[in-house]
Amino acid sequence: MKSDELAVQATVDRMTAAFEKSDIDTVMSSYEPGAVVLFEPGRPVTDAQHLRQMFSAMAAANPSFTYSDHEIVVSGDTGLHIAPWHMVARTPDGQEISQSGLSIAVLHRQSNGSWKLVIDNPHGGRLLP
Repeated sequence: MKSDELAVQATVDRMTAAFEKSDIDTVMSSYEPGAVVLFEPGRPVTDAQHLRQMFSAMAAANPSFTYSDHEIVVSGDTGLHIAPWHMVARTPDGQEISQSGLSIAVLHRQSNGSWKLVIDNPHGGRLLP
């Protein structure tokens, strides 16, 4: 991978690891102000307070994510990350939750050279037959 692709991958990995550890401040710092996250298909969320609440609620289930592969494309200051994922978590009463999907994320290079997520759609595969 090229250095820009590695930096995009590192951003996604850092956000995912923080989410698994319930480190919501680090999760939120992985996103640009005004970023869009689709916690549910077709329902974009942009409000930072709502994003924080959604990430906090989901992190309470102690999710564990695995990716089967990653594809990263960078053009200038825009990066695209595509990855099939699987998540296992537990509800407060101990019931296992298992979900899978196709993550499609757009990242933007910041003025300091770091990358932040702008669009995060973990349900990108829902449109495939």
